[in-house]
Amino acid sequence: MTAHDWLDAYLLGMPGATTDYKVEWEWQRYQVGGKMFAATMQPGPQHHEYAGRRLVSLKCDPAWAEQLRAEHPDDILPGFYADKRHWISVDLDGDVPEELLRELCDHSYNLVFAKLTKKLQREIAGEGA
Repeated sequence: MTAHDWLDAYLLGMPGATTDYKVEWEWQRYQVGGKMFAATMQPGPQHHEYAGRRLVSLKCDPAWAEQLRAEHPDDILPGFYADKRHWISVDLDGDVPEELLRELCDHSYNLVFAKLTKKLQREIAGEGA
């Protein structure tokens, strides 16, 4: 058991969330309205600073992402294989508090959900009703 065994259930518990496994990337992707809001992966040795880490990549406001990387330089990295301004990768075996990780997951979901069409947002919101 690891500190973040709850993560999969937490991400899938968000309204309209779905998941799939992208074989060629070896990523477990979490999506809402067909748009990715999170992904878990464990990059191989060729990926240097990311190598061997169990990561979750999340969308993040660029200013907050910069602040988080400064506060947690060993555990919150620029997004792995993603836009490094808008995505962060969190080392799941690092020292990021669970409360902060949950907040980051919610933030990522909300950023992606807000970009969906109003029609799709209403459909997803109706799923939980």
